[in-house]
Amino acid sequence: MKAALEAAPADPKLNSVSTRVEAMLARYREIRAFTERLCRNLQPEDCVVQSMPDVSPTKWHLAHTSWFFETFILKVWSPKYQPAIPEYAYLFNSYYNAAGSMHRRDLRGLISRPTLAETFRFRRSIDQHIEELLGEADEELFSQMEPVFVIGLHHEQQHQELLVTDIKHVFAQNPLHPIYHERNEKLEPRQVAPARFIEFDEAILEIGHDGRGFSYDNEGPRHRALVPAFSIATRPVTNREYLEFIEEGGYRRPEFWLSLGWITVNEQRWEAPLYWEKRENRWWNFTLSGMRPLDESEPVTHLSHFEADAFANWSGARLPTEFEWERAAHEAPIEGRFVESERFQPAPVEAQPNDKLTQMYGDVWQWTRSAYLPYPGFCAGPGALGEYNGKFMSNQMVLRGASCATSRSHARLTYRNFFQPEKRWQFTGIRLARDLA
Repeated sequence: MKAALEAAPADPKLNSVSTRVEAMLARYREIRAFTERLCRNLQPEDCVVQSMPDVSPTKWHLAHTSWFFETFILKVWSPKYQPAIPEYAYLFNSYYNAAGSMHRRDLRGLISRPTLAETFRFRRSIDQHIEELLGEADEELFSQMEPVFVIGLHHEQQHQELLVTDIKHVFAQNPLHPIYHERNEKLEPRQVAPARFIEFDEAILEIGHDGRGFSYDNEGPRHRALVPAFSIATRPVTNREYLEFIEEGGYRRPEFWLSLGWITVNEQRWEAPLYWEKRENRWWNFTLSGMRPLDESEPVTHLSHFEADAFANWSGARLPTEFEWERAAHEAPIEGRFVESERFQPAPVEAQPNDKLTQMYGDVWQWTRSAYLPYPGFCAGPGALGEYNGKFMSNQMVLRGASCATSRSHARLTYRNFFQPEKRWQFTGIRLARDLA
């Protein structure tokens, strides 16, 4: 069965089915437990709010990730499994048309039942049935299930990131400025060295996943691409640098903006990144640790593609293509602030020689100028899992890297994130690039 992933080749050290099952169960328990850890500071009232159509209530994320394992594992490979509440299939499907009808996405906040407690019972039930199924699986059955299990675990990690960014948007609507996670570090202004630009010669590269380890289907097929000479900034753009754009009238000067971006800025009355607020001539920033004075040394985040592109134009640069980003990041270590750090906010770049690429991963997703399109030879897989990525390849832009809400084990060189250009509730930022003559 070709699902919406490429599975890792079998490790010869894991040659017994019992060892492979044990490893899968350990990973399953770890990821499922971390989802619930992210909810530990929330009250039931927090978990049912939908603050805009793009946001899903925390309760829905908890249920949907369980629905995934129920739908694509238990209903397929466990003959004795019977859903306790069949209506959950309708409530907690997201967009998999081949899996059946679904409740409207923009009305998820109206789903008062099941309660949060009942949702956790649903998770426990699914976990119990998964444990039983894996405990009884022989090598043939486990080999069939394993690729779908892997995508289910990565799917849950995606929803962990959404859970964090969605609850931030929910809390930001509350004038009490609730705190999701206490962060006691004091704001200590620090100097960040000006970004340098590292040059790369023209080259024909192999782009996309090489088949080692997990990948989504949209990361392939691996193919050759011509990448002209370019240079790319050593670090993301900071809040201080973005403030200069604001102070020079960036949001009032149409020459920097794409046409649709300029329309959006005026219709939405944008004057700064999402979650910024000006009080008595001082900028404040709503974070998951509450409202805090703006740390000018942090990477700027919560920007739309339109804002990122306008800033790049104002600065005399541009956004990188996703192929340029992939070439530049090829030797960069996968390090930065990920969700496991529980900082839930980008951090200033660490002091180090300013001649290396930093923060390529973690902290903020980086907008590219590349439209989200299929690679040459791409073909979506059959069935509902084939809808995972391919059906969204229109009217969206690619982001690369990862953010402070992304799991460290979920980040990789070829990962292609994507959103519509006006979206900015994710931890999205800017890394500049330039052409080389």
